[in-house]
Formats: sequence, C-alpha cells, structure tokens
Amino acid sequence: MDVALVQYINRLCRHLAITPARLHPHEVYLDPSDTADPRSMSNTLSLRLRFALLQSLNNTLESFFLPLVELRQTHTYQNSIAALLCEAKGLVFYDTKVTVMNRVLNATVQRTADHAAPEITLDPLEIVGGEIRSSENTYFCQAARQLSCVPSSQLCVKLASGGDPTYAFNIRFTGEEVHGTSGSFRHFLWQVCKELQSSALSLLLPCPSAAANRNKGKYILTPCPISYAEEQLLHFFGQLLGIAIRADVPLPLDLLGSFWKGLVGEPLDPEQDLQEADLLTYNYVKKFENVSDEAELEALCAEISSQHHSGESPDSPSRPCCTFTYVTMTGEDVELCQGGRSLTVSWENKDVYARAVRSLRLRELQNVECMTAVRAGLGSIIPLQLLTMLSPLEVELRTCGLPYINLEFLKAHTMYQVGLMETDQHIEFFWTALEMFTQEELCKFIKFACNQERIPFTCPCKDGGPDTAHVPPYPMKIAPPDGAAGQPDSRYIRVETCMFMVKLPQYTSLDVMLEKLRYAIHYREDPLSG
Repeated sequence: MDVALVQYINRLCRHLAITPARLHPHEVYLDPSDTADPRSMSNTLSLRLRFALLQSLNNTLESFFLPLVELRQTHTYQNSIAALLCEAKGLVFYDTKVTVMNRVLNATVQRTADHAAPEITLDPLEIVGGEIRSSENTYFCQAARQLSCVPSSQLCVKLASGGDPTYAFNIRFTGEEVHGTSGSFRHFLWQVCKELQSSALSLLLPCPSAAANRNKGKYILTPCPISYAEEQLLHFFGQLLGIAIRADVPLPLDLLGSFWKGLVGEPLDPEQDLQEADLLTYNYVKKFENVSDEAELEALCAEISSQHHSGESPDSPSRPCCTFTYVTMTGEDVELCQGGRSLTVSWENKDVYARAVRSLRLRELQNVECMTAVRAGLGSIIPLQLLTMLSPLEVELRTCGLPYINLEFLKAHTMYQVGLMETDQHIEFFWTALEMFTQEELCKFIKFACNQERIPFTCPCKDGGPDTAHVPPYPMKIAPPDGAAGQPDSRYIRVETCMFMVKLPQYTSLDVMLEKLRYAIHYREDPLSG
C-alpha cells in the first residue's frame, strides 16, 4: 500500500507540477478512479498521515542519508545498505531520486569549461529522401565512427540548464549554416532514435507480440551473437542514453519493459515478461503445459505439424510429432537440447519441452551479451550505481520522458516577447489551435519548434526557488515575425529551434492559424521546403 501511495503521489505531483516536498498532506485526495479498492476511500485521514510520514522519510533521505550511502550493489553482502535500499526503493518519491541523481551527475563532471567540446560533422545528404541506403550512412554510425577516438570523460558534462546549455558534443552539418548548438544537437538525437527503430540498423528488433496486436511499435535488443563492430555500436548506444540523461533531452525510444529491467539489473518475470514480449510463444507454451491426456497432446502435435510441415514420429510413422526445436526471435530454427531434432515430444517429456521453449525466449529477452555492452557504454557516461535507486519504469521515464505533450505545462512555461501578451487575439488563436491538435500533431509541433519530439515533463522551477533555472528547452518563447512587410495572413510561421522561439504573425482568424500551423509541422521535414 505504501508503494501504491508513492506511485499515486508521483502522478499527482506530475499533474500539479510541484515536488512532493511542497505538497501539503491535506492536498492528498483520492477519486474513485484512482483506486481499485473502495475501502481505501473510507479513511482519507490515515492516508494523509501516511503520506506525511513518507514525506518526512524522503526529506531525510534526500538531505542527509542518500549522499552518505555507497550505492554500489553487492551480491556478496545481502544486507548491505545498497541492497536494502534497492528492496525499499518503492518508498522513495521519483523527485527525491532525481534530485539525488542530478547532484551526483553534476559532481561527476569530467569536462570543465576550459576544454572545448568535441565536434562531429554529419552529412545530411546521406539520408536525404528518407531512405538510408546503408547502415554506415546513418547519423548513428557516422557519429559512432567520429566519437570512437574521443575519451568518454570528454562526454561527461554538467546537466543542461539555462539558455545556453553545455552538451556532450557539437554537431556540424555539411553544407548548412546553423546558429547555436542546441537545435542541431536535439535534431541529431531525434534522427538517431528514428534510425534505431527502423530497418536501417539491426540493433533493435520489433517486439514479436506485435504479430498478435500487442505492444505494437515497441522494440527489444536483437537477440543474436554479435561481432566486435556490433558490440562497439551497442556501447555507443549506451553512451547516447547517458548523454541524453545529462542533456535532459527525452529520447523518443519505445523499448519494451524487459529492456529497462535488464538495464537496471532486475530479473525478468517468466510469465508477465514473456507474455508482453512474445504472446504467441507464451500461448504455445501454455498449450503444452495445460494438455490433460495423451490424445490431446497428439492432437496438439498434429496441429503444430500441419502448420510447420513437421515430420512423422519414427516410432509410429502414421503419427505426427513435434521435436525439441523452436524458432528464435530472429527466425532461426534451433535445437533446445543436444540432439533435439531427433528427440520427439511425448507425454513424459512435454513439460520439459515447455520449460525449454520458455527458457529459450527468456534468454533471448535477457540478451546478456548485448545488454552488457549497452551497460558498459552507459556506465562510461553516468555512474551505474545510480540505477540502484530507480525502478525500470523510472529509468525509462528519466531517459525517454512521456510520449505525450502536456499543454497546460507548456503554457505555464511560455514567455511572450517584444510587447506580446497572453491576452492578444492571435496568441489566444494559437493556444486554441494547439488544444484542437491531436497528440501526434502536438509532437510534430514540438519537433518543429525546438527539434525534439518529447519535452521534459518536469522543471526545476517547480521547486519554488526564485533563482531556479529552467531545464532546456524551456521556456518556449513567442515573438513577432521578423520585419513588418506584407499582410499577416500571407506570412508563414518561423522558428529558432536553439532558443525554442516561435515567431508568430498576427493571423486574423483561428482558421488561418490552424492552416499555417499544420503547414509548418507537416512540411518541416521536406528538404526542398526551405
């Protein structure tokens, strides 16, 4: 119940844009939709008192205890503070963990201000037209080649903050003149995520459950033996995860929960994780586990044999059979044990066969060899012991943010320049138009305005401090267009992505505003549109 309460407080504070430390116990309330157990609604007072206790615990952890704890886990000493803290991490608020994490990240900076940032040069013509001819031409591989000779210490910079943040490296695009570094850096990360989740690179594999209309659009690490070159690319992938965390740029990556479990070091759930990753295999295993007699098993084997054109049993030529083989996620037919192709599934060994199939899939999901390379890359940018405090979901949240745009949060983090005011008619048209957008259109607008598809859902300014800097790219700035020539309705919206600035003409109606915004967000990727 404490863990459930902490998760609810995390959601509530995210909605209210404040930290749990600033939430008064009397502000804790539960709607019927917030709980599956109606009994918890009956005693709001005890709920608030429990929150006050958790709030006090978290304040002590943040200000006194956690800075003194050695967070590296050890399997030798099960009662170490790190091991016990890992068991109790569900009692710690997400904001508490992030605050401690940010302090550690700023304390482990290795590139100081007197060192110039590494610079890489990318050729946009290699990927123009949307079709990448070779994986070597991708931004991902171009960057990996150029950064392979840069010490990882040079990529460990302070957390991005303020209007001119420091990033791990600068991007220069061949043939393009770009003012500022933020927009090109954010565009690079967006493009790399797009490449990783496409056929251009083979590091990630679409979730097999998508074939059963489950977890469509989710990816896992490709489970297969890797070459040295692929290991280096996975290492760079891990580095990019750490670089994005230090830059506070949420990555538009849709990775299955089993990936984040592997990154944190949590064991997989043999039931739930298999069902999420490969529903067809899960149902296949369950069929063998649930057969009640030999006749039912024979019918099941006959069904499978007809689907896979399997052979007949050598003991009984007229009887269809299954052997100890199964297809991997990459489509390879493998033996589940030595001599598995000649070993027939029978009533006596059907449970052994089911366990072997389940074990094969779980090994593929764990993908120890690939995950080790990713963790090594991540560990070269951020201290891996920080993951001790975080759950898999929280690591995903810290790395990838939320896949939707909170308009109220964006509106609260917008400033108006050169005499513009929120009450101006065209500004009201602007916000009304955004409220009419779908989430997909809102993400495209954010990409158009600041070159990243996801924006942070939290900002240090919610702590209430008067001198607290915004996390980039906030705040969004709305300014008048350059120059005064021409009718407003004939002008187009322009942006300065490095500054998250939207230069908005004074359109005369909501319809014109909608038309111009949709034109801008849909043509932003056209290389010939200017």
